[in-house]
Amino acid sequence: MTILVKYLTQKEYQNYGDVLSIREDIAPVLANNGTAQRYNKLSNLKNKRPDSALPNLCFYHVKPQINANDKVFNIKMLEKHHFSTQIFSPMHNVDKYLVIVALGEDEPDLSTLKAFYASGEQGITYHPGVWHHPLIAMFQPSSFTCVVYEDGSQNDCQTFAINPNRQIKLC
Repeated sequence: MTILVKYLTQKEYQNYGDVLSIREDIAPVLANNGTAQRYNKLSNLKNKRPDSALPNLCFYHVKPQINANDKVFNIKMLEKHHFSTQIFSPMHNVDKYLVIVALGEDEPDLSTLKAFYASGEQGITYHPGVWHHPLIAMFQPSSFTCVVYEDGSQNDCQTFAINPNRQIKLC
């Protein structure tokens, strides 16, 4: 099974999460005494364990997993955060990055597997329970901020090995 990569848009991605960027479907409001435009409600953040899980604002420095000459990317595993939205926003050295997602309950439904190129100006969210590949930096080490609700238990993150591996065709 080979998956083709699409460019990330809110319409294509909406079943998996939200695209964090200036979007035509959200009207800006003036902020900061008129010196800024603010785009509200880019995503509905969810914490399904409000009595125990707290927001964790963290920083990821990611090694590149894709080089300029690579034609395919092999998916070996996916993970999900069943109880929390997870947010990633590019910070440094990010021209584009690869986002891989799938739906499914106890395990990923590989018939829903999708791959997207996100630009360095697009952050993403994963809805609670959406299977996804860990961050995939392209061509150079890249940095991202992340927000996720966690309580420190094994319930924070579930992983699933993909065997045999699936391939994403890079174009």
